[in-house]
Amino acid sequence: MHKHANVLLNLCLSSLVFTVSMVATTSARISATEAQSSMTKVAQANPCASKNPCASKNPCAAKAYSVGGPLAKELQGKPVVVDVFATWCPGCKNIAPTLSQLKREYAGKVNFVVLDVTDKAKLKQTQAMAEKLGLGKFLEANKSKTSTVAIVDPATGNILTMFNNNPNKADYTKVLNTALAKK
Repeated sequence: MHKHANVLLNLCLSSLVFTVSMVATTSARISATEAQSSMTKVAQANPCASKNPCASKNPCAAKAYSVGGPLAKELQGKPVVVDVFATWCPGCKNIAPTLSQLKREYAGKVNFVVLDVTDKAKLKQTQAMAEKLGLGKFLEANKSKTSTVAIVDPATGNILTMFNNNPNKADYTKVLNTALAKK
């Protein structure tokens, strides 16, 4: 997982360097202050330029805004937090305390689903459960991305946000509180 995140981050940073280089080259006639301002604007416009792209929606990744449709009846009426988990995953251990706090704080208000991909036996059970809940396509697309947490609108199947190895509780609560306020 970390290898994929590093490759993704390197691609995003390479794109940013190229873009900033192009701005600097084409801005040769303007003052140094104006060139710096232009480069800053390009860096801000590039979603890969944030300090930690993996701790956000991760817009650098393949665009996956839906799990493929509405979720199962038993998940309706409450936002759904989907955790792609494995016991051997360091990122999963890193975010576990945050997810545990969220489960206590949002008990009865939010559905929590753990997609355990620890080994082949767990994955087989998880695939059956994911299909039943309407998360089969999501699991297929993310089973190798442990420590990924998505917050999903169950009525539409739209992914409200996705985090990777993000232990910042405030990031989750902001999205969950917004989703709950709309209900």
